[in-house]
Amino acid sequence: MDTAATAPPGTTAEGATAAATGRERLRARAVALRRPGLDPYWLALGLFAAFATLSVCRYRRMATMSWDLGIFEQAIRAYAHFQAPIADLKGPGANILGDHFSPITALLAPLYRILPSPVTLLVAQAALFALSAVPVTRTAARLLGRARGLAIGAAYGLAWGLQRAVDFDFHEICFAVPLIAFSLEAVILRRWYAAMLWAAPLVFVKEDMGATVAAIGVVIALRALRERVPGIAPLAVALMGFGVLISALALGVIIPGFNGAGSYDYWDKVGSGGSDATIPFLTALRTLLWVLLPTTGLLALRSPLLLAALPTLGWRFVSHDEHYWGTDWHYSAVLMPVVFLALVDALDRIKASRRDWLVRYARQIPAAVCAAALALTTALPLGGLTEEATYRKPPTVSAVERLLDRIPDGATVEANVGPIARLTSRCRVFWVGSTQGVTPQYLALAEPPDRTVRQELDYAKQLHPKARYEALASAGGYWLLKLKT
Repeated sequence: MDTAATAPPGTTAEGATAAATGRERLRARAVALRRPGLDPYWLALGLFAAFATLSVCRYRRMATMSWDLGIFEQAIRAYAHFQAPIADLKGPGANILGDHFSPITALLAPLYRILPSPVTLLVAQAALFALSAVPVTRTAARLLGRARGLAIGAAYGLAWGLQRAVDFDFHEICFAVPLIAFSLEAVILRRWYAAMLWAAPLVFVKEDMGATVAAIGVVIALRALRERVPGIAPLAVALMGFGVLISALALGVIIPGFNGAGSYDYWDKVGSGGSDATIPFLTALRTLLWVLLPTTGLLALRSPLLLAALPTLGWRFVSHDEHYWGTDWHYSAVLMPVVFLALVDALDRIKASRRDWLVRYARQIPAAVCAAALALTTALPLGGLTEEATYRKPPTVSAVERLLDRIPDGATVEANVGPIARLTSRCRVFWVGSTQGVTPQYLALAEPPDRTVRQELDYAKQLHPKARYEALASAGGYWLLKLKT
């Protein structure tokens, strides 16, 4: 009798080999599904194109919203020429290190030396924000699978916090976002030394980031102790001390040392400072829900990585300045990598949960947060990329540019928000009303359309009682006045 013919499948050598080959193929397929491939990089490239387009188009339309772009250009321009980072917009001769401790912006000086334009800063910021999507997408794909990783990466790239920051011209926090993302990626993957090395430079982004460094150190210490990894907890404690020490030095020594008044100008924004001394509860709740609900479905609350968000939320909510409380401007950008990587960490933990409802809920979250980000984008800055007006340069802008071109290079100019970013690359520009005794050669002002020549001359007299100015021309609501000699 031929036993091979009657043996059950898989008992022969050939069957065993075939079964083993099948299992290997399944394992290889499972591994392949968890490989991010080039997805993080293609996504980052697409985000860079979108962010840069949005920023540059806004600059072309002269739709700058604040003086920050001009301030940072003045400082980086000085770095590029190996000079002290003087930002005259903060006051004649004001050293930017006396306002905020952000020496990391000097890294843009070589690029600015080659391409001296505010557009250089906007494009660099777009690149840094887009780069932060790489660790978020990559980590999500490794832990949750390629499709879910890409969904979370897309949701992160379209997150409202990043979009608001891109829409707010340039700010130093564009360096913090990728540093936080790479650091927390390393924490999740248990690359402890890399996590600490990525976190440490945050102290050079802004004076408050030392607290975030300390919070990341707490997360590393907790994980190392729980997993009994030898030698990591003491280093994490040292990282905490490093963050606290550098912030203390920045706030107590470095900034006051460069500040003309010998103090830190933002202390008066903390705690009581007016009739509305405490943050309204509903405003705080609204901001917290925006940070956690459309981005993570509240699941980020299940990860200790969320501790890294507490310092930023803390200083914002203890302030009496209402601009810090809400969801506008750039203040929430540094929270986005924290909450999304906390979501990834939480989803990875939930896979082992015995609660079926929680597992089912978690399984749907990547698609849900991606859909939420896409839906919200229609009402956020990137939604403007679908509108023709975004790419069109109004005729009045060309007229204003010709008007400002009449100011010679190297001239001293007093200006308000509108003209600043068009002048700081080639002139010495002061903030209107804050020249502190300096009499500028020109006044460049964006004014309401009904302003008259007499009103502008009277305003010039109000600003500089001992000087006489003449109105050269106006265009598109902009006025140019010149000092009479």
